[in-house]
Amino acid sequence: MILTVTLNTALDITYRVPSLRPHASHRVTDVTERPGGKGVNVARVLAALGHEVTVTGFVGGPAGQVLRELLAEASGPVDALVPVSGATRRTIAVVSELTGDTTQLNEPGPQIAPAEWAAFLGRYEELLSGAAAVALCGSLPPGVPVGAYANLVRTARSAGVPVLLDTSGEPLRRGVAARPDIIKPNADELAELTGSHEPLRATQDARRRGAHAVVASLGADGLLAVTPEGRWHATPPARVHGNPTGAGDSAVAGLLSGLTQQLPWPDRLSRAVALSTATVRAATAGEFDRSTYDELLGRVKVSAESSAA
Repeated sequence: MILTVTLNTALDITYRVPSLRPHASHRVTDVTERPGGKGVNVARVLAALGHEVTVTGFVGGPAGQVLRELLAEASGPVDALVPVSGATRRTIAVVSELTGDTTQLNEPGPQIAPAEWAAFLGRYEELLSGAAAVALCGSLPPGVPVGAYANLVRTARSAGVPVLLDTSGEPLRRGVAARPDIIKPNADELAELTGSHEPLRATQDARRRGAHAVVASLGADGLLAVTPEGRWHATPPARVHGNPTGAGDSAVAGLLSGLTQQLPWPDRLSRAVALSTATVRAATAGEFDRSTYDELLGRVKVSAESSAA
């Protein structure tokens, strides 16, 4: 079983409008709702790939109830979310049919009480006993200690469970020091962590700060991986156009899938790039197009460079 942790889950709501204009009323042509938050997105992709996957984190209020109902309907990830008194946040995406551009509005998460955080820690330790790998994903809701991910990384390592960390800012800085097996920052998060805007230098520096392996998302330029086994740059066969929402989460799913199947790093990166590209091409934001994934999997270019420092 692969475990994904989403401390700040969300009910993702997408509105489609003919065109988005400031200071104007809009007629919505389509509304979709789906369970969200980075770890939930990762779990959904893993389940579609055939993996047994469990989601945990916090959930509460009317939006949280809808999120759980949608998870149950999906017949994919197992729901091990911890109830809280506050309300799960909503994220609102407004998509312009004219341009394809998306405007995103993200609500704050619920206030987490100390007793609720303690209840989650107990549940997390229980779930780790059956996990082959764990992904810690996304932002922290109010009330959760800023060093939460560092704590969760150390707990996973003590249990002998490989851990991937995908967050940003101070939670990432502290989490890296706890020595996760993999971190997957994007270019901006990597620069914020290291102070360097040169991807290779920044990726190597992130490893020196504690991460066992660093896989940096470079947008349309693919993934740059620096690991103890070497370093690679994986790129899609051609640039694609579409909605990048969820592409990074799909890349995390690809890395976890390859990790649990003990694939060599180049194969893990090929899977991650093919999944993220197929997500950009998908008709629905945050999903991946299976035919595109199957087509691209053998065409991702993975270039090996000199050994990692």
